[in-house]
Amino acid sequence: MTFFQSIVLGIIQGASEFLPISSSGHLVLAPYFFGWDIDPREAFVFDILVQVATLSAVIIYYWKDLVSILNAFIQGIINKKPFDDFNSRLGWYLILATIPAGTAAVLFKDTFEKAFNDPRSAAFFLLVTSLLLIIGELLGKRVRKIESLTWLDSLIIGIFQTLALFPGISRSGSTITGGLIRKFDRSTSARFSFLMAVPVMSAAGLLALIDLLQSPELLTNLPVYLAGFLTSAIVGYFAIRWFIGYLSSQSLFIFAGYCAVLGLGFLTYFSL
Repeated sequence: MTFFQSIVLGIIQGASEFLPISSSGHLVLAPYFFGWDIDPREAFVFDILVQVATLSAVIIYYWKDLVSILNAFIQGIINKKPFDDFNSRLGWYLILATIPAGTAAVLFKDTFEKAFNDPRSAAFFLLVTSLLLIIGELLGKRVRKIESLTWLDSLIIGIFQTLALFPGISRSGSTITGGLIRKFDRSTSARFSFLMAVPVMSAAGLLALIDLLQSPELLTNLPVYLAGFLTSAIVGYFAIRWFIGYLSSQSLFIFAGYCAVLGLGFLTYFSL
């Protein structure tokens, strides 16, 4: 992997992790599009690092919210009143929302890993992302705020997150759709989706880092990886900032169209 490839893929990861267009799908398809022959072991290490980078972007952007949630969560446990304060309840809801995807990832690990080795699958699942976004826009009433969130809402949105274990299905897109179907407005759906990313990506990153530290490619290519890491973190932060503002007045149809065009384009290319 070269510095140029690392920076380009870092930009792609940073933007597509939070925009509802699937970072996994883009990272699978981008090397094929550019004709890059990247060593699978290097790609594995790089993918872990840029995922950690985008996690850092979420933590920085939502730092005040996360501190408030964590403090209320701990105080709720200490005072034996875990559900009295909304932020404390929100902490429990975020944990609940991670359970479906975490369970599915353990039970069907081989199935999901095989899909990541197939660019045709990524292209197909981009069409699924497009369909999910359209369904969310058409069915969503957009009348609820985060203060009305319940355990059932969290569980249902968490089930939608399970879909994103397939490359090409956007995690933010699927969870925002889940929020819209539960009648939350777009900004609230996106906020909960991004807060959900913290426990999910932390758990996944921790497990992957164990493998990463055993990789001989880590130190050899560290400067190249760091270029992608920093790029992904910076782009990810500004992607969140822009997307939250965008959703205050705009729909998701443009992203649905993008995913449909990209998915159909690659499926057509692969069939030639």
